Amino acid sequence: MTVEASSGRWRGRTRATPALRARRRRDVVRTVAFLSPWLIGTGLFFIYPLITTAWLSFSHYDGFTSPTWVGLTNWHYVFTAYPFFWPAMRNTLWFVVVLVTARVVAGLALGMLVLKIKRGSTVLRTLFYAPFLAPPVAGTLAFVFLLNPGTGAVNQLLATLGLPQPGWFTSPAWSKPALTLLALWGVGDLMVIFMASLLDVPRELYEAAELDGAGAINRFRHVTLPHLRPIIGFAVITGVIATMQYYTQPLVAGQVASGQIGGSGQQVEPGYPDGSTLTLPQLVYNLGFQRFDIGSACVVAMVLFVFSMAFAAFLMRRRSGFMGED
Repeated sequence: MTVEASSGRWRGRTRATPALRARRRRDVVRTVAFLSPWLIGTGLFFIYPLITTAWLSFSHYDGFTSPTWVGLTNWHYVFTAYPFFWPAMRNTLWFVVVLVTARVVAGLALGMLVLKIKRGSTVLRTLFYAPFLAPPVAGTLAFVFLLNPGTGAVNQLLATLGLPQPGWFTSPAWSKPALTLLALWGVGDLMVIFMASLLDVPRELYEAAELDGAGAINRFRHVTLPHLRPIIGFAVITGVIATMQYYTQPLVAGQVASGQIGGSGQQVEPGYPDGSTLTLPQLVYNLGFQRFDIGSACVVAMVLFVFSMAFAAFLMRRRSGFMGED
């Protein structure tokens, strides 16, 4: 340790010996070596595609010829001239708000219900969780046929009861609620997660609250809900991320309900009926792989990325409410 005067003040400096510098270099090399799988994976599968997508969004590229720089032309086209962008944006935001909320509420309600039932709870857990394991395409096809306005079992049952029969996937007003029902049918994953969290709530807190005269609603509000905040935060964040990528179910439902199943080389406009099931991920595929306008597709992809990051940042800033942190 050496001490020298500088401008009337004393400062202490540690002189690194050759052995200490060599040790630090070994520590850095060891750390980078342990991080190398993550660094390589992040660079190849996130940073490089992100930079390439951002660059292509300012270029004209059809996938066959070399990209040419066109500036803001693609952005101007997507935001002002492309007629499907804003309907897809509204539908995607609708799904983010309504579908995620409905899945979280339904998963929590089912978890509490199954735990309250003493006999047959194992069978109920299996029945509620099994739909989550169904392939998305198979589950969507089953719902399209069950909700068929003319021959579907659901509308036939409603007709027997004397109730109105909605158009479901053939009606712009009912297509999104039908997709919400499909999402609720596969809510078994959240049910299992909430059940595990509910079992972790101390029974003593419920007993103390009951002795203090708290009813069922107050026990849920002041005992159950605070312990579930981290799980609710996890369910909301992962739900938003998944819904921003919502592609398979609305595409399959729209094409099957319209009777236009796109084959190889066939171009089918997504969003049937009347653009009510159109989402931003469908636009990325339609623009990039059906219209070969990869530059405009990259614009939509960048919008998806920005909105996903914005939602994630907002939810993380609200972690004091979701996660129970100060």
